[in-house]
Amino acid sequence: MSLALLLPGFVGTELPAWLERRLRDGLGGVCLFGMNVVSREQLAELCAAIYAANPAAIIAIDEEGGDVSRLYQAQGSPFPGNAVLGRMADAELTSRVGAQVGWELRQAGVGLTLAPDADVNSNPLNPVIGVRSFGTDAAEVALHVAAWTRGLEATGVASCAKHFPGHGDTAADSHHALPVIDADLKTLRERELVPFRAAIDAGARTIMTSHIVVPSLDAENPATFSRRILIDLLRGELGFTGLIVTDALDMAGASGDRGIPAAAVAAVAAGAELLCIGTRNTDSQLAEILDALDAAVLNGTLPSDVVEAAAVHVRSLGKQLADERATISIPADVTPGQVAGIDADAIARSFYVSDAAMATLARNAGRPLAWVALETTPNMAVGDSPWGPFAAGIRSARELPDGALAVAVGKDLRRHPGAIEAIAKMRSGGEVLVVEMGWPDPSLDGVDIATYGASRLVGEALIDVIGRDTCVSE
Repeated sequence: MSLALLLPGFVGTELPAWLERRLRDGLGGVCLFGMNVVSREQLAELCAAIYAANPAAIIAIDEEGGDVSRLYQAQGSPFPGNAVLGRMADAELTSRVGAQVGWELRQAGVGLTLAPDADVNSNPLNPVIGVRSFGTDAAEVALHVAAWTRGLEATGVASCAKHFPGHGDTAADSHHALPVIDADLKTLRERELVPFRAAIDAGARTIMTSHIVVPSLDAENPATFSRRILIDLLRGELGFTGLIVTDALDMAGASGDRGIPAAAVAAVAAGAELLCIGTRNTDSQLAEILDALDAAVLNGTLPSDVVEAAAVHVRSLGKQLADERATISIPADVTPGQVAGIDADAIARSFYVSDAAMATLARNAGRPLAWVALETTPNMAVGDSPWGPFAAGIRSARELPDGALAVAVGKDLRRHPGAIEAIAKMRSGGEVLVVEMGWPDPSLDGVDIATYGASRLVGEALIDVIGRDTCVSE
């Protein structure tokens, strides 16, 4: 019974024997990551193998259609990303992106995408949400969350609005720490909860918990382990009847002080039903988690009817997704990476481009360019993936050649002193065009162009704005 509640990851591009055995025994599903995908054909074969072992398994993937992309982890995403869509301010366009993501996942066999991100990015210093959010205004975010959800759900792929009750007003990353949101209840209801209500109304079949503490809701327990948040608020006040999914329990915000088995027990006791375990799980690790869940049932810590109800709910969604794979046909004209109405020109119109940048580009027309990638460590949600113009064929200069205009490109520059120092050094030697591809400082101080995303498509649009001529020093 407890086995149905687990959603592990694994290493490799083929289904391991231990995982196949667990699936045949009733494992709830599998979460796929970039390391599990090398091609569409391989992914489809992997999904088919999973369904052969358990036809009702839930195959999940973290495909947000932007900077966070598992389908396009190796080459960078051809979609604009949420912040760009928010700036384009066309809900119908957002719905078409959601639908395209859904059809591409259907082609591969995936049944659940851990998206859309329903966080309102109210803190510009947020290290993990940023351009994954549709924006800073709750009503606008809600509009796009609902549109993306409707587009996706119509394809027979389930959505997962995240990270409940809202991860936007944090300055810490729950992969590495336990963030705290100090907003009062009025603010939460008027800001954080608005997009989640919209997702529920739009038919979201799952919602993901966050490993954050919200003292105005529960001063002691992170959301993933809080009945006040999952049962009283999400189920009771918001009326959500779908499946409650946890964010990965291997994150420090969930299991740093207690370990994954204890975190699993606490999450189910709080009302969570499908437990994301992590990325590199093993059979022995699953055994430890199952032992902890079973022991908690035996000693009365975890009511058996709670576990049974969760298992029934997981299996019900798995069966529903299987039925939709058999009954909802994929359109014949679905072309990977293409959405009507979205191209580099349309993306470029959403950019912030300063008057100074326009003057610099006009003044330096025809001058060779030296593109410089200000590389920083990507957050764990994005992972190691080509980004921006460097995913679109531009090569980063190792040094600045004489006579070239420097184009310094980075993500979340204000949070990386090394990047700021590099820009200052370049400026001391001549003119520099600074491009921010993450979430910019609200003042936009020192930024010439802000793209609000770093997908490959956004990079192509940036190249069109600045020009492709490059001067690269080897």
